[in-house]
Amino acid sequence: MKSEEKVLLRGIEAIGEAALRAGCRCYFGYPITPQNELPEYMARRMAEIPGAVFLQSESELAGINMVFGASVTGTRVMTSSSSPGMSLMQEGISYLAACELPAVIVNIIRGGPGLGNIAPAQSDYFQATRGGGHGDYRCIVLAPAYLQEAVDLTYHAFDQADEYRIPVVIVGDGMMGQMMEPVVLPPFREQLPKKDWAIRGAGGGQSRFLRSLLLDVHVLEAHNWKLHRKYERIRRREVRFDEYETQDAELVIVAYGTAARIARGAVKRLREKGMKVGLFRPVTLWPFPGEALRNLAARVGRFFVFEFSTGQMVEDVRLALEGRRHIDFYGRPGGVVITPMELSRIVARKYHAIQQEART
Repeated sequence: MKSEEKVLLRGIEAIGEAALRAGCRCYFGYPITPQNELPEYMARRMAEIPGAVFLQSESELAGINMVFGASVTGTRVMTSSSSPGMSLMQEGISYLAACELPAVIVNIIRGGPGLGNIAPAQSDYFQATRGGGHGDYRCIVLAPAYLQEAVDLTYHAFDQADEYRIPVVIVGDGMMGQMMEPVVLPPFREQLPKKDWAIRGAGGGQSRFLRSLLLDVHVLEAHNWKLHRKYERIRRREVRFDEYETQDAELVIVAYGTAARIARGAVKRLREKGMKVGLFRPVTLWPFPGEALRNLAARVGRFFVFEFSTGQMVEDVRLALEGRRHIDFYGRPGGVVITPMELSRIVARKYHAIQQEART
């Protein structure tokens, strides 16, 4: 597949191919539905790339620690899993963050809690955005809604991981993973950034080591503040979001990922019926685009959060708006996916109720 050539790919394949073109040369992971096609794709494609390493680990715990080992050497590395598997990886992700090691981690979310089911869901929002492991740390969290965006964000994720020396999590769901859309693939990276911190053997020079065990409380405190300053830089520089039909909106739906695709279709239908409804779509779930949402609240009176969960992102929307605007919520947990028409009916009822309130 040539660069700048539009090709039809499944979501999982698009993410995998973008990772390879970004310079990913190690993949370690363990099978779990509904992301199994990603390791399958990487196994086949990495066999065609000189020097690339694919290894199916014996568990998710082993996989994330293999990611740690590859990242220490400066290699661009990726793993992927789905919700219960991501839970098992959290300790290793905390170690990656503590040692400031770059990695890209893909979570194709399934219904939960527990084993749940393999249907599309967004119930891992807290896990992804709050740092699901122990300690004061964060991961950059990217939430594509379209396959071209999944390609572009995956390609960029490896650069972000290297620049900030941080794990980057890409969240999607089974629907996004299985759908097919035409995408334009980026070129293969010829040169990657030099990593002076990487451990490749002393070679007669000064030895280096990376560790997260810092027993002196003052040393550990200083390290935590160093990480915090990095996270503040990321908050300032890496916020991404998208707005649709918000210029004159009286009510704005807030949604991300697949839910945002459905919400966009609902907005189109509502606009055709004369209702002034718009869509605000966070692309970075962390850092969350709170300032942009507050700016939007200066001209929008009501917000409507739509998620495939019982309400996780709605907490960040409330924090962002600081009580300045009323927020309604509608969620469908457990893998239930509704149509744009169904959502438009729900939002229309709310919109008409708001209009009635205004008249009385």
